[in-house]
Amino acid sequence: MFYKDERLALFIDGSNLYAAAKALGFDIDYKLLRQEFMRRGKLLRAFYYTALLENDDYSPIRPLVDWLHYNGFTMVTKPAKEYTDSQGRRKVKGNMDIELTVNAMELAPRVDHIVLFSGDGDFKPLVESLQRQGVRVSVVSTIRSQPPMIADELRRQADNFIELDELREVIGRPPREPRVEREDIAIEAK
Repeated sequence: MFYKDERLALFIDGSNLYAAAKALGFDIDYKLLRQEFMRRGKLLRAFYYTALLENDDYSPIRPLVDWLHYNGFTMVTKPAKEYTDSQGRRKVKGNMDIELTVNAMELAPRVDHIVLFSGDGDFKPLVESLQRQGVRVSVVSTIRSQPPMIADELRRQADNFIELDELREVIGRPPREPRVEREDIAIEAK
């Protein structure tokens, strides 16, 4: 439940929201997402958290990060750490939980309602602390994927759980087709 006069802040765990939307078969239209929550209350801030690979010449997330930055989102990024696992596979680690938690705690005295876009159970203590400070907390994720993308303890702690799949018509768009390389086009044309 939202009230028109309440001060809202959005905290988007980028990789978590991306994974949840992908599991449901759609992409997020961030312009529509921002407009939807501006309609629901007085949106003070919309934070987006993501780790970036700094050493790659081209990061597939860079255009999104730039677009969000220029379109009213407060971007919080840090370099991702690369490592090789025990099977020799290249892995990337970029946890933004601490940054999101610190920002939410700092903003808590200035907002009435925080909307957390994440299903990560590690945020349960944050939600508890925000509630003790009088802030209502809604969590956006999904239980409709297999396995569910939200930790049960986080869903139970939130004042309001918003099923991401129910926002599909409001903030979703069909998934983009993967880009086809020019070489593939030339081969198919022969």
